Amino acid sequence: MLADNLVIGGMTAFSTVDYPQHLATTLFLQGCPWRCHYCHNPHLIPLKPVDGAPTWQRVCSHLKRRKGLLDAVVFSGGEPTIQKALLPALQQTRDMGFRNGLHTGAPSLKSLRPLLPWLDWVGLDIKALPSGYQPVTTCSRSGEDSWAAIDELKRSGVSFECRMTWHSALHSFEQVLEISEQLANRGVRRFSVQVARTAQMLNPTLGESYISTPDIEELRNSLAAKSEGFDVRA
Repeated sequence: MLADNLVIGGMTAFSTVDYPQHLATTLFLQGCPWRCHYCHNPHLIPLKPVDGAPTWQRVCSHLKRRKGLLDAVVFSGGEPTIQKALLPALQQTRDMGFRNGLHTGAPSLKSLRPLLPWLDWVGLDIKALPSGYQPVTTCSRSGEDSWAAIDELKRSGVSFECRMTWHSALHSFEQVLEISEQLANRGVRRFSVQVARTAQMLNPTLGESYISTPDIEELRNSLAAKSEGFDVRA
């Protein structure tokens, strides 16, 4: 499978927020097996080409011109691991001298494992407690591999952080605390909670996610007590 077959939905040429402490180009890949209610990129869910989207050849031309300026390439989505062309793309960007970052919910360990030798950093999206994924993703058994990916990442030695999106209609304050507790018990050192952006969601009937400032501050303090790498990004 050639990297030329990568189905790209969009590109951010320069990003300071998608790979911690590195300047990156971020690619948003088409396709996702889940239908998370609060998804703010629903246009990326179908695994099909989009008119006007960048091709892999165009991406490579951009990267070659930016050698020495960019540190990394981040593959985001959608869910990038469902595309078989991701592996050769990672190999090609590594050969070009870039670090590789990945944003993933890890729906399949079988798809994630071959990518690990070619990754330098992973942002692992945790949706809920292991048994509570279906109300978020609308897909049954969707949490098993996601949580198992934590141990895979630890064994691989790839740097990673866990992140979650907090929507008050889907997660109680206590559930978010329990997620952080379980992650800390599994040896996760970096975890960030982001309040859901509700302006553009796959399921607009979910409504606004009202989380009070005192609750955010209480959560921030509780997370900081577990680890200095745990935080809230409101």
